[in-house]
Amino acid sequence: MAIEKATFGAGCFWGVEARFSELMGVTDTAVGYEGGTLEHPTYKEVCTDRTGHAEVVEVTFNNAHVSYEQILDAFFSLHDPTQLNRQGPDWGTQYRSAIFTHSDDQARLANAKIADLNAAGTFRSRIVTEVTPSTGFWKAEEYHQKYLEKRGMVSCHI
Repeated sequence: MAIEKATFGAGCFWGVEARFSELMGVTDTAVGYEGGTLEHPTYKEVCTDRTGHAEVVEVTFNNAHVSYEQILDAFFSLHDPTQLNRQGPDWGTQYRSAIFTHSDDQARLANAKIADLNAAGTFRSRIVTEVTPSTGFWKAEEYHQKYLEKRGMVSCHI
């Protein structure tokens, strides 16, 4: 058994976190920010679209029960990876489609998945998801963690 982390940006993090937490083998999720220049950003700062951060979900998973490839499949089914800097009604670079990799193997698998999906014509347009090494996850404020669950909601607009 090996516990791994995976970090994804797929628009508003509330619904994305809820969906990832339902996957068998996922042991924890946390919402936060990654990919920007500001240390310890706040939600208010990230929403200005000037910090460079994306809203992300950090997924902790047991790879004996779910593979990184299966986590990638879930990621690509949760949002439209062809939309640049937006998902649904949310727009700005903080809502970009992004994969922040934690190893060379994750980067290789993520890039291969994107190439395969593009070659298969799975989406009407080319995938714009960025794949970059993780440089630091900043956990969002506590009121954002398990946001939908705390409010008795099962989904938002995703």
